[in-house]
Amino acid sequence: MTDLLKKLSEAGVSIWLDDLSRERLQSGNLDELIRDKHVVGVTTNPTIFASALADGEAYTEQVRELAARGASLDESVRELTTADVRHACDKFREVWQATDGVDGRVSIEVDPGVARDADATLAQALDLWKTVDRPNLLIKIPATEEGLPAITKTIAEGVSVNVTLIFSVERYEAVMDAYLDGLEQAKANGHDLRSIHSVASFFVSRVDGEVDKRLDAIGTPEAQALKGQAAVANARLAYKAFQDVFATERFAALAADGARPQRPLWASTGVKNPDYPDTLYVDQLVVADTVNTMPEKTLNAVADHGRITDGVFTDTVTGTDEDATEVFTALADAGIDIDAVFLALENEGVEKFEKSWTELLETVKGQLDSAK
Repeated sequence: MTDLLKKLSEAGVSIWLDDLSRERLQSGNLDELIRDKHVVGVTTNPTIFASALADGEAYTEQVRELAARGASLDESVRELTTADVRHACDKFREVWQATDGVDGRVSIEVDPGVARDADATLAQALDLWKTVDRPNLLIKIPATEEGLPAITKTIAEGVSVNVTLIFSVERYEAVMDAYLDGLEQAKANGHDLRSIHSVASFFVSRVDGEVDKRLDAIGTPEAQALKGQAAVANARLAYKAFQDVFATERFAALAADGARPQRPLWASTGVKNPDYPDTLYVDQLVVADTVNTMPEKTLNAVADHGRITDGVFTDTVTGTDEDATEVFTALADAGIDIDAVFLALENEGVEKFEKSWTELLETVKGQLDSAK
């Protein structure tokens, strides 16, 4: 049987798992995914942690210890989540070493409640970096307008960052500029640029979800024919922007001092619409120097029936930017305000993470109260 995930990895796509729980860590499941499914990184978010803590009993002992010493709710959440992330970082240490720090990465997000407060975001990022205390950690910072200066300041402190909740190419270009600003400041601050890494999490399926909803509302045959095209086209344009920015003299000067490109990471790659192929956002975004972070269901689907040609995953992104631009022209002609789409998705993304953070706090509070 062809090892499709190995083939995907050989095409230059780093396979990361979009999930983490203590049960995965303790049961050996994550070790198995690393060993057998070519998983070389993990991403987390408040939703993932809220689910893990609500469903699993693996946290009981630590919760009892936190309750016994009277830890505050915020302290308890931080200790519970950073313990999992620290453990996962240790699991990926060999991958991190073998890839010269490119992979073997584990992400943890700042409190989404500070997504629009640059100073608070920076303070939390530095606190999480110090608390986890692992070189293969990535701090997730949302790409809100207010988050951009926090990204620069965090990179300037020598901290590696996963920039999340990116929907538009325009915002992605601002994120890359913030990264380069941070690298230049880090260099001035005396940091080793080789130790600073970053990925830019470009959300995929949510774009189709919002655009398709609006196309349905328009209802014309022309609008219906455009469903399921926006997300892939958007990501392909993002990759072209990545190529352009990291081919500049500005980055070349930083690369001479060891700086790494900020790789695009395809996030939200689980297909939401059952009418679409379940490997759509993997098969159509195969290109070198990218990360695809998948829920396990998508990972298993790719392992089973990912689309290969002549025994390999072919590049489905390079050179597609003109066709992708035509998709957006057609969407505009059909009546889609794409800027309004991206603004709605960003606001919704922050709100969803804030809601999940609240659920996480409520779950931990309930467990602490029960343990007293």
